[in-house]
Amino acid sequence: MLADPAALAPSDRPAPGTFEAIYRALDASSHHVIGPVHPRLLVIPIRAEDGSVAGGLWGSTACRWLHVEMLFVPESQRGQGIGSALVAAAETEARRRGCLGVHVDAFSFQAAPFYRRLGYTVFGVLEDFPPGHRRIFFRKRFDAPHCCAGSR
Repeated sequence: MLADPAALAPSDRPAPGTFEAIYRALDASSHHVIGPVHPRLLVIPIRAEDGSVAGGLWGSTACRWLHVEMLFVPESQRGQGIGSALVAAAETEARRRGCLGVHVDAFSFQAAPFYRRLGYTVFGVLEDFPPGHRRIFFRKRFDAPHCCAGSR
């Protein structure tokens, strides 16, 4: 039985296990259409000289696509090909995992030209996110000879 709608209250501090419970319910509801979804992290850190994480790429693969959630190269290391190398390494691993492609989003004031240079195309734009700017959604589909190489 579902809770009384009057008891539904937004929170920015959910009880432990809330995310997992909602995820399991959502996954179970679509299981009969797409099968189980098994997200797998794909993380490539950039380390500072002291070993601390100074940037890198954070993403996950699921449903045969890589989603790049975060990509950050420290200002002092930009323009040296590090961002391109991070994306190339992530794409290689995504192909190895059997992915069809990559999707990522960036604010209009951030990395849009970077992703275009790497062969990504726009598939959506959210205006005024943040206000006065745009959130741009990019994708890059791998070509057929590479899409299914490696294990899944």
